[in-house]
Amino acid sequence: MRLIMCLLAVFLTLALPARAEQLSPRDEADFRAIIADQIAAFRADDGARAYSHAAPMIRQIFPDPDRFMGMVRQGYPPVYRPQSYSFGKAGFSASGRPIQKVTIIGPDGLTYEAIYTMERQPDGTWQINGCALVRSPDISA
Repeated sequence: MRLIMCLLAVFLTLALPARAEQLSPRDEADFRAIIADQIAAFRADDGARAYSHAAPMIRQIFPDPDRFMGMVRQGYPPVYRPQSYSFGKAGFSASGRPIQKVTIIGPDGLTYEAIYTMERQPDGTWQINGCALVRSPDISA
């Protein structure tokens, strides 16, 4: 029985995605600062500043600030014009990518959860590599 338990423990350990790094308090603070600055840039219609936080993959898909801002305006109104937002937990996605959760009250007054995927750059800085936006369910008391 002990052998089976040991083998099961080894199997489960090997099956989990490997993480090359852990998030430090500094990483988490950087995530919040980057996301907050990008939201401030959206609110100010400062495309160049908002675009500066986009990771290389995002820049390949949207090769200039105007196209990037157009995509955000159309596809992410809660991120583009939030009434308010608050940071949740930072951690890792199921695939092992660093993420930061943000609760957003959109311009429509509804609540959304934005899950930002972050990517460390070769110079050690972080950039935003994507944002999944999900409408939070209404909760009535």
